[in-house]
Amino acid sequence: MFRSEYADVPPVELPIHEAVLGRAAEFGDAPALIDGTDGTTLTYEQVDRFHRRIAAALAEAGVRKGDVLALHSPNTISFPIAFYAATRAGAAVTTVHPLATAEEFAKQVRDSAARWIVTISPLLDIARRAAELAGGVREIFVCDSAPGHRSLIDMLASAAPEPRIAIDPVSDVAALPYSSGTTGTPKGVMLTHRQIATNLAQLEPAITAGPGDRILAVLPFFHIYGLTALMNAPLRVGATVVVLPRFDLEQFLAAIQNHRITGLYVAPPIVLALAKHPAVTRYDLSSLKYVISAAAPLDANLAAACSRRLNLPPLGQAYGMTELSPGTHVVPLDAMADAPPGTVGRLIAGTEMRIVSLDDPGKDLGTGEAGEILIRGPQVMKGYLGRPDDTAAMIDAEGWLHTGDVGCVDGDGWLFVVDRVKELIKYKGFQVAPAELEALLLTHPGIADAAVIGVYNEDGNEIPRAYVVRQPTAPDLTENEIMMYVAERVAPYKRVRQVTFIEGVPRAASGKILRRRLREGA
Repeated sequence: MFRSEYADVPPVELPIHEAVLGRAAEFGDAPALIDGTDGTTLTYEQVDRFHRRIAAALAEAGVRKGDVLALHSPNTISFPIAFYAATRAGAAVTTVHPLATAEEFAKQVRDSAARWIVTISPLLDIARRAAELAGGVREIFVCDSAPGHRSLIDMLASAAPEPRIAIDPVSDVAALPYSSGTTGTPKGVMLTHRQIATNLAQLEPAITAGPGDRILAVLPFFHIYGLTALMNAPLRVGATVVVLPRFDLEQFLAAIQNHRITGLYVAPPIVLALAKHPAVTRYDLSSLKYVISAAAPLDANLAAACSRRLNLPPLGQAYGMTELSPGTHVVPLDAMADAPPGTVGRLIAGTEMRIVSLDDPGKDLGTGEAGEILIRGPQVMKGYLGRPDDTAAMIDAEGWLHTGDVGCVDGDGWLFVVDRVKELIKYKGFQVAPAELEALLLTHPGIADAAVIGVYNEDGNEIPRAYVVRQPTAPDLTENEIMMYVAERVAPYKRVRQVTFIEGVPRAASGKILRRRLREGA
């Protein structure tokens, strides 16, 4: 068993809004959130006051402890306020991809039993359609303004009393992001207040930050990586978060230059742009102190090229998953120069790990041996919402979470992720479940059978490739027709990017698709 070199941290027994904003009065007029597009700034005092007023308005509207509120928005300075207002009112927040189709959104609303939606006016039609398809939604609020809908801005004027909700941080769910786990379709990951808050405390010894630090939030808050690294963690310690709604390279570079950003948390496609795009040389990026990449594997040579170009210490990586709140490993800021290339870091405080044999899962392996990564610690999820069998398959009786990733540890405790047992595809850090795409492909009248795997393209991104068996009645079905069929029905990041026609999908006697055989032939 591998243990963290850091001292254990006591569990943080606080609601997430208190764990993050508990020092807001101390930070006072310091900037907490800055809109990177127009410069609108909210101080810590304002964030604290605003989220309390909106919590009061939500409670007045009927939000009660145990309700679920769906937060459907790109990154804005309103997103954190909506999140903390909802948790203070006693709700769990299920975060929704802003590019989700109405049908995808409706599935999440239905599965999570969300009764409330917070969105933005450009996404209102999709939110309305999702609510109509799902049923059970009592009201849709908007962050900005839209006729016929209450806005968070109007709700600031609420004179209702601030809700005093008895939250149990140990058992009450704060966030309900959706993840495919190691296989299958998206499932609600129940993360309690204590799990999320404790994970922040676990990360702090390795990633120190505080007032004066400026973090650029371009990765989405709806994703657990953005929610933790770009929202909760910096706001907990008095840093400033500069918010961008999406990744546009010129806007991103201008924000680093104009706001004197000190730290970047990114995914590999952004590292690629920083390493190779000619626009980078036109901006002053000298304020940067470090870059950390996570959410998908980062090539060691690409990382080195990026750090050389930015004249920075070697890039650090981090590792985790939604089901782990999400962090388990990170390259500490003070060890970036010493970390071996390609490592995803060392165990954070209070976290244990086993590497077990792929052939004999009961057998523990030592340093230098590759096996499945198992994690145990206070950040392990409560479970999958309404799916006890899936939870039991993920977390064993001794509390070990089976990640589905294959890794090995060197003699100094550095973890290297070398392969994936699980079927999940990571397209630019976003999860794509092959089973979901396969089910959709089989609804096409011209498709007899289908399988989907992840393959790497020339840019080093993992993309979904479909292997399709045509119906005898559709001998002329084309790759383009299939890709368009899928594209019309899923969010852009889930699109099938390649199609290969085959005579038959390889399957085991149980009917399970033999993806390894498809990979071997890819």
